[in-house]
Formats: sequence, structure tokens, C-alpha cells
Amino acid sequence: MQKKTKGQIEAEISEAIIKFEKEYMGRGPKETKTYLIDDMIFVRLKGVLTPAEEQLSKSPDGADLIKRTRVQLLESARVLLENIIDHITGDKIKSLHTDISTKTGERVIVFTLK
Repeated sequence: MQKKTKGQIEAEISEAIIKFEKEYMGRGPKETKTYLIDDMIFVRLKGVLTPAEEQLSKSPDGADLIKRTRVQLLESARVLLENIIDHITGDKIKSLHTDISTKTGERVIVFTLK
């Protein structure tokens, strides 16, 4: 079996994260880009907020609620995400970090590998 290139792995992860977002979160991002950097995988998703979240994010309480809810949803799906990364890369996840900007509608997910 031929070894995957860095670009192929990055593209596969981006596609898998888009599929995950659509199936698990109910809506996919407008754009996703993945970067492999040493023992980290950095995923940047653009356009992740729903129209309702965009309205809610206009107030400080609403923005905080969106951030907390999105982080909790991702944490509850951690096993799914770990399986996705393991399947594509063959590496186990050490930790997962995420944040979302309610101003720009961008989310970042950082996986560190064991």
C-alpha cells in the first residue's frame, strides 16, 4: 500500500470534518482547511454559525452561550473525532482543543497526537 502524502492526509481530514459537522452538528462549514504541523493537526473551519446563532451572537450572553454549547457538543463527540483522525492518520489523539469566534463564524480544532 502506498503511503499517503501530507496533502492527501490534510484533504482527507478536511473532508471528514465537513461530513462530521453536517451529520453531527446539523450544518457544515462553508470552508475547511487542515494543516499537519509536527505532532499536531490544526483544522480551521469558516462559516460555521447558523443564522440563528448569528442573531444570538449579537449579545454578550448569546455569544457566550454559543461558545459553551459548541465546545460541549464537540467534547461529547470526542470519541467520534478521535476515531476519524485515527482512521485517516493511524495516530491516536492525545488531546483536543477548540474555540469558536462568534464575530467571524470561524472555529479552530487542534488535535495533538500521541
